[in-house]
Amino acid sequence: MNHSRHHPLLPCLPRPSHYLGTEYNAVHKDPARIALHWGLAFPDLYQVGMSHLGLKVLYHILNADPRIWAERAFAPSPEAAAILRDSTSPLATLESHTPLSELDILGFSLTHELCYTTVLYMLDLAHIPFRSSERSAGHPLLIAGGGACVNPEPVAPFFDLFVIGDGEEVVSDISRIVLQAKEDQKSKPEILAQLGDLPGIYVPAPFHRTDMEPPRVEKRVLVDLNAAQPPAAQIVPYGQAVHDRLTLEIARGCTRGCRFCQAGMTMRPVRERSLPRLDEQLQAGLDGTGFEEISFLSLSTGDYSQLEALFNQSLARCQKEQVAISLPSLRVGSLSPRLMRSMASLRRTGATVAPEAGSQRLRDVINKGITEQALLEHAGDLFASGWKRIKLYFMIGLPTETYQDLQAIHDLCLRVLDTAGTEKKKVQLTASVAVFVPKPHTPFQWEAQDDPATVREKIAFLQDLFRRPKNLTLRWHDPEMSSIEGVFSRGDRSLAPVLEDAYARGDILSSWQEHFDFSLWNQVLTEHGTDLAPWLGARSEEEALPWRIINCGVRRDFLLRERKKAWEEATTKDCRYHGCTLCGVCSGREDPGELAVQAAEQPIRPVVNQKRRDQGEGQDDVLARTGGMSEEEHNGVSLVLTYSKLGPAAHLSQLELQTVCERLFRRARLPLSFSRGFHPMPRISFGRALPVGVHSEAEACVVGLRRSVSDMDLCARLNAVSVPGVEFLRAEEQAPGHKLKQPRYERFLLRYNLPQSKADYHIESWMELTRAESWIVSRKTKKGSRDVDLRSRLSAVQPLSPSGVEITFDWEPGYISPLFVVQALNPALDPGTYTLTKKKPFHPSGQ
Repeated sequence: MNHSRHHPLLPCLPRPSHYLGTEYNAVHKDPARIALHWGLAFPDLYQVGMSHLGLKVLYHILNADPRIWAERAFAPSPEAAAILRDSTSPLATLESHTPLSELDILGFSLTHELCYTTVLYMLDLAHIPFRSSERSAGHPLLIAGGGACVNPEPVAPFFDLFVIGDGEEVVSDISRIVLQAKEDQKSKPEILAQLGDLPGIYVPAPFHRTDMEPPRVEKRVLVDLNAAQPPAAQIVPYGQAVHDRLTLEIARGCTRGCRFCQAGMTMRPVRERSLPRLDEQLQAGLDGTGFEEISFLSLSTGDYSQLEALFNQSLARCQKEQVAISLPSLRVGSLSPRLMRSMASLRRTGATVAPEAGSQRLRDVINKGITEQALLEHAGDLFASGWKRIKLYFMIGLPTETYQDLQAIHDLCLRVLDTAGTEKKKVQLTASVAVFVPKPHTPFQWEAQDDPATVREKIAFLQDLFRRPKNLTLRWHDPEMSSIEGVFSRGDRSLAPVLEDAYARGDILSSWQEHFDFSLWNQVLTEHGTDLAPWLGARSEEEALPWRIINCGVRRDFLLRERKKAWEEATTKDCRYHGCTLCGVCSGREDPGELAVQAAEQPIRPVVNQKRRDQGEGQDDVLARTGGMSEEEHNGVSLVLTYSKLGPAAHLSQLELQTVCERLFRRARLPLSFSRGFHPMPRISFGRALPVGVHSEAEACVVGLRRSVSDMDLCARLNAVSVPGVEFLRAEEQAPGHKLKQPRYERFLLRYNLPQSKADYHIESWMELTRAESWIVSRKTKKGSRDVDLRSRLSAVQPLSPSGVEITFDWEPGYISPLFVVQALNPALDPGTYTLTKKKPFHPSGQ
């Protein structure tokens, strides 16, 4: 597939690499050979969307079918959107730059409520009407899925259907039905009627009668995670994603029963992946991506029943290749001291622990299931294992909270610092405070949410407490942002016009602090005859809640029992390792459970690898069986690589290129050498950084290796796992520590993509520069502006036909960006009207 085609506006866009669509493992197909064209849209910026595992999973599943092509689309930055609008170019997919309006299906991932206006932003840029009632048969079928869809009503008018629950199987069902419908030329209402019969599909209907109860939609459940093969070849992003690593989902669902946690209620039952399957995925994933970090992901990773065995089977390769292992969502007591020591043998960042509340009383109210003693032991083990930074997550505004509970947050943090012992003054502790938002389908769905003013008072109280000591830091989530999240979390269909008006006034990317405008939301709500109070207030247990149409499997009476126990400060044990709590999700002999339609086809039950957690069961230390690098392996050889950076690769920044190269070296299984210390890094150095947008026929880098590489065709090996535009031309081994010499002269070809008369005008400006004794321009630097002489950097200029000029720069007076010289000499040039290419090394004769 030809990857050289790119969007004509690409040179004008900020962070152009985010719009290339040529990342390693991105899928490109021939449009003439596909029958169904999907767009997987993520309503946030590229760096956030590329962190989302769900998008990667669906991308992999859909593209495995040769009849289907699934492409990606992300929300462009406001600056990029302005360029699209000025040029009247519609928002398009990344891989083929197909306008979103021309797709068959456009599926949005709704991960949180603050992304709703960004959905409208993307639809607007794509020239797609917001409301399903206003779209014709020629528009794509609009689908939403993700965690926020368990209450779809605030955005129901905008979508044709919602996927509730697990998406792996249902996307194939949707594709099958739409493919057949296209052949049979069925109408959109006929397609929706057929799709609505699938478990996990909610087709919004205009029911507004109060005398009838709407039908309930069962969430879709993937019963066996081992049956679903996640992508080994995950797309490797350009730039740095928020979570830039290989993600392996080790389990889905959690039954710890935290009463505030929506995912813990809606994603039941617990389903664990087996160790053999995870080992396959780890090896294939590292080979197929080259990531330097992996993440074992689940709602509660520390509760995975074979976590120590999983870590043990993964550690040898990760330690040898300096691949960090991240364990998010850890509970207090979920890591044994031995496992902490094993983690400490790898590159490590800070550790995170979530007590959620400062007092034991309030932790019992929310059913957190941890004691202060366990937390302090856990923190002490982390400090003893070498961690210097710990972050503690808390929530404020929880039901029954008092100022004594807030005081307890600070007191607990001080006691955690004390566990560092003699290292107490050398460690850093951060308390991160979020605002409690009552979520649908939880025992706290009926509770009130603190208004922003109340939250501000509580934060001020905490700020005063956290003034000392200096190594104790307080951070908090924006109370106003949380209040808008709360409005739409428990909102109904009447809020759709509010979203439309908020977007019309400029609201997008609301989860980003710099884009959030609380006054805008207040104004819009007021003009629609409401304010925050009714949406944030308590709900009656007898009230018909908007999300009652969604059946997540957890029974209402279970939620009510848990609510009652919260007020009694009573706890409930995890049914994964204790008795059944009768929540309603699982099916049995006498009781089919709440998910009866799917239970009739296959029993819905927990899938746990073993009945008790394995930590501490091994006979010897994991570290004794692995070991790090020997002294000889730290001092091998230097590999000098020459490569070209052309086409789409020209739009990579130097930092992006460095990451791209490290990962392709890992994919090629080069035995990289690493620095020593707390955070070992591969020994890779590059020549002068090329500006974004400049092409090159001859770049160079030096790679430190632990040993010599005997591969006679190493460049072919590297090119087989490279990205479009980066081609390795020559490889040469040198002594350890070899340094690149920066050339004095560099030759560039500047080609104007303009009519000949205009090109000649710009070429003449270069000839004028050669005739001048000096040409002084002002150049901005980090230290302010300073004057530079462009003429002193010019060695030779040679006009070339057609519409080109060859420029030889002399960097003896000091290096400056060649792109700066071009722009200073031709300031009116649009970035899309010329190309600048660095040629192979050149030395003027006699010099």
